[in-house]
Amino acid sequence: MTASVPENPFILVDGSSYLFRAFYAPPHLTNSAGEPTGAIYGVVNMLRSLLKKYGPTHMAVVFDAKGPTFRNEMYTEYKSNRPPMPDDLRQQIEPLHKIIKALGLPLLCIDGVEADDVIGTLAQQAGDEGRFTLISTGDKDMAQLVNGNVMLINTMTDTLLDTAGVQNKFGVKPSQIIDLLALMGDSSDNIPGLPKVGEKTALAMLQGMGSIDAMLENPEALAELSFRGAKTMPDKIREHEEILLLSRELATIKLNVELDFTPDQLQIEPADQGQLIELYKQCEFRRWLAEVLEQGPASDAGVRRSSEAPAAPTEEDAIAHDDYQVITTEAALNDWLEQLKDADYFSFDTETTSLNYMEAELVGVSFAIKPGKAAYVPVAHDYPGAPDQLDRSKVLALLKPLLEAEKPGKIGQNLKYDSHILRRYDIHLNGIANDTMLASYVFNSVGSRHDMDTLSLHYLGHRAISFEDVAGKGAKQLTFNQVGLEQAGPYAAEDADVALRLHQKLWGEVSTVPSLQKVLTEIELPLVPVLVNMEQRGVQIDAQLLARQSHEIAKDLQELEQQAYTIAGEEFNLGSPKQLQQILFEKLLLPVRKKTPKGAPSTAEEVLLELAHDYPLPDVIMRHRGLSKLKSTYTDKLPKMVNPRTNRIHTSYHQAVTATGRLSSSDPNLQNIPIRTEAGRRVRKAFTAPEGYKIMAIDYSQIELRIMAHLSQDPNLVEAFSKGRDIHAATASEVFGVPLEDVSSEQRRRAKAVNFGLIYGMSAFGLARQLDIPRHEAQLYMDKYFERFPGVLRYMEDTRTQAKRDGYVETLFGRRLQLPEIRSSNGARRKGAERAAINAPMQGTAADIIKYAMIAVSDYLRDHISNDDVWMIMQVHDELVFEVRENRVEELKTRLVNVMEQAAKLDVPLIADVGVGDNWDEAH
Repeated sequence: MTASVPENPFILVDGSSYLFRAFYAPPHLTNSAGEPTGAIYGVVNMLRSLLKKYGPTHMAVVFDAKGPTFRNEMYTEYKSNRPPMPDDLRQQIEPLHKIIKALGLPLLCIDGVEADDVIGTLAQQAGDEGRFTLISTGDKDMAQLVNGNVMLINTMTDTLLDTAGVQNKFGVKPSQIIDLLALMGDSSDNIPGLPKVGEKTALAMLQGMGSIDAMLENPEALAELSFRGAKTMPDKIREHEEILLLSRELATIKLNVELDFTPDQLQIEPADQGQLIELYKQCEFRRWLAEVLEQGPASDAGVRRSSEAPAAPTEEDAIAHDDYQVITTEAALNDWLEQLKDADYFSFDTETTSLNYMEAELVGVSFAIKPGKAAYVPVAHDYPGAPDQLDRSKVLALLKPLLEAEKPGKIGQNLKYDSHILRRYDIHLNGIANDTMLASYVFNSVGSRHDMDTLSLHYLGHRAISFEDVAGKGAKQLTFNQVGLEQAGPYAAEDADVALRLHQKLWGEVSTVPSLQKVLTEIELPLVPVLVNMEQRGVQIDAQLLARQSHEIAKDLQELEQQAYTIAGEEFNLGSPKQLQQILFEKLLLPVRKKTPKGAPSTAEEVLLELAHDYPLPDVIMRHRGLSKLKSTYTDKLPKMVNPRTNRIHTSYHQAVTATGRLSSSDPNLQNIPIRTEAGRRVRKAFTAPEGYKIMAIDYSQIELRIMAHLSQDPNLVEAFSKGRDIHAATASEVFGVPLEDVSSEQRRRAKAVNFGLIYGMSAFGLARQLDIPRHEAQLYMDKYFERFPGVLRYMEDTRTQAKRDGYVETLFGRRLQLPEIRSSNGARRKGAERAAINAPMQGTAADIIKYAMIAVSDYLRDHISNDDVWMIMQVHDELVFEVRENRVEELKTRLVNVMEQAAKLDVPLIADVGVGDNWDEAH
């Protein structure tokens, strides 16, 4: 029979147990200040779950108090082997306690006893009053408290334990749990137990004799039992009686702690919403913050609220909608146009029918000229009964001069999208003064997501009206043209209002750091129209060639499947991790390199790559995965993404995604087409030039190594680049101590791995694994490298020191990467942050240079080349790709390479390589 909890249980939470479990379980969260928040999140999430599921009126969260307890007086070695609490956990206790209190939950810490004893006493008192108690814990010791009035719940696994459940799980009754713990001892608490008696023997003893008292009364009866070692047990019991009785006393939870309160007094109080807002903002728990701001912590947010208690004011009240206007007359529009012309800047937003910038149609526009003063101009709401609206063409004709002028300045959130929408109606947005998405990204790329709803919560403490609030969700979600003006107006006007407020907040933050302001105003904002032009142009692909490739890959996949079946000796699903685990590790007995969080052998890519060195099946699986991904992501998908209006594909480049400043792209992702495999290069063959044009690809050569030379100022590295040497051969010459002309291809390969490995903060272990050599040999290479290039070692050490001091590193141009875990007491996370500190200035500087190059190339083409002779169509890593008219190729090869090489000044030459062909692959 399944255990069930009676209505309105008295809930006691073992806070100390959950605190440690939440700390060691993922996700390991930090806020943008670098403060750990994962344990706080885990415990609060568990509390919310309990409150929502059981709706109690009485509850307590119990923690261990600081200092020794009566058990330490009884046995000085009690818990003496426990390591000190990690600093990352210690600093989460105070904010966690504050949140628990703000939620209105009684929090208990009683000196001289443990949380278990307080919980046991309260459960006993509640039981004496006939009240049912639910104890939330992951501690097996608590099973001794289970009876008809007490049940345990493990909230992390959502499992209940009643009397029968304890018997099934532990093999003994709740009343026998103390004796079980006493017999087998507990290494975590340093309870000694009976020497050399484990769980299996302890169970056999209890199942045969019933209790420790019975064993002490008649030790000889133990010898008659059938477990291994039974014959020697009578002497052992007699010899260790004292330690056994001590162990039992240590394992016994007190049920009579003197408390100044009773269960009836542990009532859940109304939540302190103002305090919750501050604490959730500090921890950056955005979803919970949004709930509190929206409605207060009501029952569906997991907290009771007294019906008599008035709702606390929220920060949402700071943004009122009273001065928002929906414009449906020409006179009102003209009045607003005059106000916009007179403003130094205004915020601007479009409302459309789709997120796809190549398909979306304009439904309306909104503006704000100061906080709280905003307007929405609907032009294409077409639901039944929709009121008359201004003509879209007429509105856009009136707006065109204003939007195309440099002044007044335009503010917005993701203005690249709005620029695309306007292009559809032959309006080129100019005068972008700030984009709040980009300002947030430049200010702290890893501090939060950079969408408007998140930024509004994070910086303004305001839950913005969401699209789902006005359009619904799921299959029945409306497009914006179907949304009624009474909902659409406040939503659209608020978008413009919030963008203006975010601009004022974020500009205040960014402008206090001149280098960040420069990154925003000289790199990110000028790049917006460049990306719009690239995305609008799109790329031509050969859909028939891709179809043929898909067909060929399908045949290759079938062959690989057959190879896998032959090696495994049976058919199985190559895409099933569970089946793959069984074949690799249970049937073929391959070594387990890594386990999943649940303890199963991992079949992750890094594991299979390592195993593929020595075993055929992992190699086949990896090749199958690579081809399968190529087929589903590119050869099958790209032809379906061709826009019917342009007959080209149009990716979206994202400026505010990666931590380091690099662009990413989606729909399709052009950054991840593999270039090292023949199959990947064949996909690039399908990116073709139109008739009369060629594809030109210009790629920075070894840019991150050149940046390393500039930043480190290592004389040997600077000299090698300045004299135009093959840097990998030059490194090999130094590391292996051979003349440059005698460097072998294998030595160059190893030197190349060292060069790039150091950029990414690779350890000797990682280098050894990559080169498939012993670790000591890899360490020797690295030691020799640093001996020959001491400036690199000095740069790395200085960078780590600076990162720990400041909490961030910078690119050559002042872009910052915040490193919230650089001071973490968790070694693995701290090491990861240190690796990022080494790599980010190089990768980020490379990102800045390619962006400067895109802006410079765009300016050059605008000023010197006629429109249809050359188009910049793609940016991938350190490469720019162009369509160039055939009769201009030779001329523009030289000119564009020169522009790119002059995009930044380093102390070593910045070299760009150029290639030309009928398709992207040929241009390499």
